Amino acid sequence: MTRTGSTHSPNRRRASRAATATFAVSVLALVPMHGALAQPAFQPGKAVRLLVGFPPGGSTDLLARNLANKMAEQLGVQVIVDNRAGAAGNVAAELAARANPDGYTLLMATVSSHAINPALYRSLPYDPVRDYAPVSLVASYPLILAVNPGLGVKTVSDLIALAKQKPGALNFSSSGNGSPGHLAGELFKMLAKVEMAHIPYKGGSPAMAAVLANESQLIFATLPGAIGFIKSGKLVGPAVTTAKRSAALPDVPTVAEAGLPGFAVSSWAGLVAPANTPRPVLGALREEVVKALASADLRDRLARDGADPVGSTPESFAAFIKSELAQWRKVVQQAKAQID
Repeated sequence: MTRTGSTHSPNRRRASRAATATFAVSVLALVPMHGALAQPAFQPGKAVRLLVGFPPGGSTDLLARNLANKMAEQLGVQVIVDNRAGAAGNVAAELAARANPDGYTLLMATVSSHAINPALYRSLPYDPVRDYAPVSLVASYPLILAVNPGLGVKTVSDLIALAKQKPGALNFSSSGNGSPGHLAGELFKMLAKVEMAHIPYKGGSPAMAAVLANESQLIFATLPGAIGFIKSGKLVGPAVTTAKRSAALPDVPTVAEAGLPGFAVSSWAGLVAPANTPRPVLGALREEVVKALASADLRDRLARDGADPVGSTPESFAAFIKSELAQWRKVVQQAKAQID
């Protein structure tokens, strides 16, 4: 006997599958993208570790802690800052490169670890492009030229004139050989055609203390470390180093504006994960960073520290890292700086 209208006919089965698929799509459409991405990436009770290559208290550490606190609120999991200082960020960068690519170990990549060090060190235990999956550029920091008031310098032109009048008599301090402050000073010397002696210190705090004590006469410092001293009059801040003025000090000109065209240097930090971290996890992380940076309280904290929040796509951050590598390679070569 031939049966007609069977529920197991090919047409009925296709219709049933189509209805099921439509229902599934409809249900997924009701699930927020945040939940869909974050659920497999971050499990309750399992902490995220954020590696920082510098000691507590510095600008990178402060940025990492502010971001970690905000992301922890949003994700409902702990985000623990793990300071692994050493070799201008190389120690933490190596740890991150070797970590499991599951989204639970992240690195606060910086201009040092991912742009300067590859040109500065003869060999590195990591590759800044191959070994990481960029998540988002988090913030950029202007450096500021800070000068001891006893020098009598008010402008960039004053400083250049004094340096030419007394070749080699002025010292500039930095947080270490190859640091952004060191290379900013070398670039300043090259463009201004002046001679100044570089004095490296073990960290930004002792380098700043040396300028305050007039052991060194000037420094190219991160804005968070210098802005309080400048506002209190303990240091003079003739100019910021970026191409545009800083919102934290809108009345302070750029070095280029103040008499040295072509000078533009900034420090920055961004979130990266180990290479091969799944794209959905990277998407979830990027979403959390952008959401955190959009919050008024975090933006206010960053502004007080002189940081400019960014929040980028992984693709644009990857392109940015490559451009920074090329730029700083030229500066390192011109300065003839090298660390074995």
